[in-house]
Amino acid sequence: MVLLDTDIMIDLLRQHAPAVAWLTALSDEEIILPGFVVMELIQGCGSREEQEKVQKALATYAIQWPSAQACHEALDIFARYHLSHQIGMIDALIGALALSLGLVVHTFNQKHYTMIPGLNTVQPYRK
Repeated sequence: MVLLDTDIMIDLLRQHAPAVAWLTALSDEEIILPGFVVMELIQGCGSREEQEKVQKALATYAIQWPSAQACHEALDIFARYHLSHQIGMIDALIGALALSLGLVVHTFNQKHYTMIPGLNTVQPYRK
């Protein structure tokens, strides 16, 4: 399973060649999108037409929501690091989800996650 952050999905939706090549090379890997990533992508839409296009493109991906326990962990992460490291609520939730599933977060926004103990991130392709 491969868990993607919002920035990776934006590259894929924009058909950024390195992102598309990387995704194609994964072949049979299951791609996981945190529900919060889907919500951020919809939030970025400027019209109903654009939103429908995004939702259609995302329909083939598995959407994963954190468990109640992972949400409690996200709260702990957020309370611990929002002042010192400016971690955002969504990043705390995505990080806690990844930890609960034992997955790496594929992202270019690694600084958003560096303070979360035990969480690994990877930049999956060259920009």
